[in-house]
Amino acid sequence: MSAAGAKRKEAIGPRADVVDLVHNTPISCSMSDLSTQLLDELSVDEAARPKAPPVPEATDMHRQQGRQLAAIHSHHLREMGQIGALLARIEAREAPPEQLKQLVLSLDMADNFRAFGSLCGRECQVLKFHHDIESADMFPRIEVAGGGRFREIVAKLKAEHEVVHELIIRLSRAAETLAEAPSEKNFIQAGNTFRKLEEVVRSHFGYEETELEEAIGYYLGLI
Repeated sequence: MSAAGAKRKEAIGPRADVVDLVHNTPISCSMSDLSTQLLDELSVDEAARPKAPPVPEATDMHRQQGRQLAAIHSHHLREMGQIGALLARIEAREAPPEQLKQLVLSLDMADNFRAFGSLCGRECQVLKFHHDIESADMFPRIEVAGGGRFREIVAKLKAEHEVVHELIIRLSRAAETLAEAPSEKNFIQAGNTFRKLEEVVRSHFGYEETELEEAIGYYLGLI
């Protein structure tokens, strides 16, 4: 394993506990059951999502403050969109769609594979950091401030974080493999994993920022 790969592996995992900063207790992030599932089987189970209880005291100002999370998510989604565009451009080879023609590739396809893998590895670290903060700080604060009314939705969001983290681990490993052996097979594996992660993250972000908008604005104010 390369030195860069070792650093990335250390940053992403192995799976470990996150500390609840409100109660100073560990939050279990054990996902051994998810690690055995096929890529297509990993799901956030949208049908099982509870609705957040209303916060009657919340005003439009609170809701506006609560949309800070959506703004943060938007930044992450733009980054993922750029990686997705690079993936599509590499796949297109000599016949890119019009909107991707401005993305100029290297003549050496192995260099393009490595570039894609490097971007994936960096995004894995950024997403993990974002979710660790939510699980360790934002979720416990909302649960306490809401007097337990948000316990069910926080539990669901934490469960979805486990799915996202499992995909982050898989993409990080696929990116490291692609960097060390930039082959077509490894590129396809990394690409499939990235697309699954992007699909899950977009769904999760939309649910989280919608259901917690009032709670964030009223109970937390700033995040």
